[in-house]
Amino acid sequence: MAANSLLKIGLLITLVLQTTSCVLLLRYSRHGATFDGSERYLISTTIVSSEIIKVLTSIIILYYQSSKNLRNLFILLRVELITKWEEAIKSAVPAVAYTLQNNLLFVALSHLDSVTYQVTYQLKIFVTAIFSVLMLNKKLTIVQWVSLVMLIFGVILIQLPDSSDVDSGSHSRTNDLIGFVSVLISCFLSGFTGVYFEKILKKGQQSLWIRNFQLSLVSSVLATLNAFTQDYDPIRKAGFFQGYSTLTWIVILIHAFGGFIVAGVMKYADNILKGFATSISIVLSTILSYYVMDDFRPQPYFWVGGPTVLLAVMLYSL
Repeated sequence: MAANSLLKIGLLITLVLQTTSCVLLLRYSRHGATFDGSERYLISTTIVSSEIIKVLTSIIILYYQSSKNLRNLFILLRVELITKWEEAIKSAVPAVAYTLQNNLLFVALSHLDSVTYQVTYQLKIFVTAIFSVLMLNKKLTIVQWVSLVMLIFGVILIQLPDSSDVDSGSHSRTNDLIGFVSVLISCFLSGFTGVYFEKILKKGQQSLWIRNFQLSLVSSVLATLNAFTQDYDPIRKAGFFQGYSTLTWIVILIHAFGGFIVAGVMKYADNILKGFATSISIVLSTILSYYVMDDFRPQPYFWVGGPTVLLAVMLYSL
């Protein structure tokens, strides 16, 4: 019992630190660490780097699961990628969605402050719930339905501009709109891919790490094609890793291992712990953004909408 409690506390702290640091450091790397207004790195290349790290991590785990035998590993990968190619293709659907979602994550945090982004991104709970009902025949309790309504209400409140926003001109409102639309699309993609991935995991014979490998492999190919299609000229002129710094690599690593941390929480803990971690992360991000980064100026509606979203997250988790 004591060991189990320590494991849950460790996972809670890890998830809070990962979620908070990922959002704040990514936001800082896009704004605080730029020179004369230029971007220090290309969004598209960081997605490629992140996916390649996931591929290598999955291969290392599968190598150990294959009794540290390279021949067994090659046989396993050949069977899962070639012999069972129909199952492997199923991973292409979430791979496309994850690639687009990851790009939108950077776009959103380039236009929204970290707190507004993190609170708004909780709409993925609503999307996930709807897809769970439609695709997995999951039944929600009355409390969960009420929490989903509260969630939408809270997000709408924090998006309402005050009079100073209206007077400040159209540029700020345009940036907010771009960020908000990016978050909305990310929420839709996150909810759909999460439920879809859960469905193929439950119905297929493949292990979690095989699916992670397939997903990351397809995502890395798609992300590479996107990088050279979208940013061919900048890459050709200044190189693939242009603008990369220690901070950039930290953001990439945190982002790459975020999914593995969430998987560990869901395997060894429960959804309640994940809800607590999300709420603590939002509160911590608010404090750090306001007092340390000077990146967040709460609007009057936020003081109602923010707590409403936090309460909704906790109710849904319970």
